[in-house]
Amino acid sequence: MKDLHLLMGALGVGLGVAILLLVRRDHLYIRHGLFWMAVALGSVVLGVWPNLVDRIGQVTGVAYPPALLLLLAIMMLIIRAVIVDIAFTRLRREVRTLNQKIALVESEVRGQMTSVAGALDQDRKADL
Repeated sequence: MKDLHLLMGALGVGLGVAILLLVRRDHLYIRHGLFWMAVALGSVVLGVWPNLVDRIGQVTGVAYPPALLLLLAIMMLIIRAVIVDIAFTRLRREVRTLNQKIALVESEVRGQMTSVAGALDQDRKADL
């Protein structure tokens, strides 16, 4: 069992280092990196203190403490999915607003180009 705990702790440290590199290279936003750093920290904590799961299970009254870990992981993923959906919705709204603004500017530019072309045609006719 000791090897499993060392492996879990090492994976948590590796995940933390990978997240820091991704944030540093600007491949991952800091807000998202904080979530994954918390996951990495949780892995390290559970790797170093594996009996912590049993203690939390006793305090919460869960008969099989590893099931508590699964429940916690599922809840974290659900929360993460909701946060991503909120961000995606906000981005779609912003894109829609920007598209509408671009359409208004294009319409205005077309109108100005039409009026300039008309003025040029009138100048040509007047010169003839």
